[in-house]
Amino acid sequence: MKLKTLSTTFVCAAAIFACAQSLEAQYNFSQFTVDGYTIQVHAFASQGFALSNQNNYLTMDTSNGSFRFTDGGLNMSTKLTSRLRVGAQLYDREIGQLGGGRISLDWAYADYKFNDWFGVRAGKVKTALGLYNDTQDAEFLHTWALLPQSIYPTDLRSSLIAHTGLDFYGQIGMKKAGSLGYTVYGGRRADDKRNGYYFNTQDTGIPINTWVGSLGGVDIRWNTPVSGLMIGGSYLDERDNVQGVYQSYGVPFFLPSDPNRISDGYVDYTRGKLHLTAEFRRNHTDYDFIVLGQSSYAKQTSSGFFASAAYRLTKKIEVGTYNSRFYVDNPQDKTDPAANHIYDQAVTLRYDVKNWWDVKVEGHFVNGYGDVYSARGFYLRDNPTLKPTMDMLVIRTGWYF
Repeated sequence: MKLKTLSTTFVCAAAIFACAQSLEAQYNFSQFTVDGYTIQVHAFASQGFALSNQNNYLTMDTSNGSFRFTDGGLNMSTKLTSRLRVGAQLYDREIGQLGGGRISLDWAYADYKFNDWFGVRAGKVKTALGLYNDTQDAEFLHTWALLPQSIYPTDLRSSLIAHTGLDFYGQIGMKKAGSLGYTVYGGRRADDKRNGYYFNTQDTGIPINTWVGSLGGVDIRWNTPVSGLMIGGSYLDERDNVQGVYQSYGVPFFLPSDPNRISDGYVDYTRGKLHLTAEFRRNHTDYDFIVLGQSSYAKQTSSGFFASAAYRLTKKIEVGTYNSRFYVDNPQDKTDPAANHIYDQAVTLRYDVKNWWDVKVEGHFVNGYGDVYSARGFYLRDNPTLKPTMDMLVIRTGWYF
């Protein structure tokens, strides 16, 4: 069922979660037992509103104000043995045209932990890439109403959120040098026909029909001897095969990429009520555009960066700001000064109404809209004429247990 208005969503979600919290207090609703196995249950939902002074964002009609900013999930997990855990999550979203309100299997895997320094996960597994890739659906974990879009674009979430394959992971203690966490993985990429890549190619006259590919990567996180300081890096190597139709000629095209590489570095520091983060990511793709047997070789590179600061004023109130920057190295229109970048300065106020309910008010001051092929928030279907700047207000509320 699609929830089209804030009032309907707010009332339904608040009622569900208030009931859930009441039941949990009385019956420990977040877990139950079946044949001796304890089943852990968690759920979350959020509803947002976005209003921009010009340009539309994330396929929403934000220039007139849009409530089409809804998502939610339900997950369950249990330990089959002292070392083997299984779990799965269902996820649904309708952000403008993104997601389409269709329930999807977000992740589902078995996890066998031999010891602290070695474990194995298999199935559809969250991809360890950067600070927040594997937690970006959990709105309640973050200060922000919108994560920095230079690194974590909402419209492209489903492309890298998970892979179907195998992970090896562990945490290695290094005594006075802290500890080192690692994840090494490989598998097949996810495909979602309701994400930004599909909309972007439709708008530019080269709609894709399928996007398949294999990937492998590694993420390493060093918990340093400095209290609260974590430094990490990720690397992903993907081999893609994209197929579609070249509308100008009515013929199919093939777009193999070899490679599609992402390099990422990040730092996270917490001291008392202060939380500082920064992250840099670079994407490099070599691809052939093949039409009627003719091949056109090209390279595409882009990079993103953000730095953020958040401070907990009281138990219920947190304030924060980030500066997010996305760069397109070779835009289609090199004469357009707004086409090679998207700069976003955000300021946020988060209020925790209850320990299971938060409200966030966030302002965005955006310069640039990126390349027509970059698929980063701005789409031709919603923006016949793009303006070089945009101010936007985002209000988002979330519930979770």
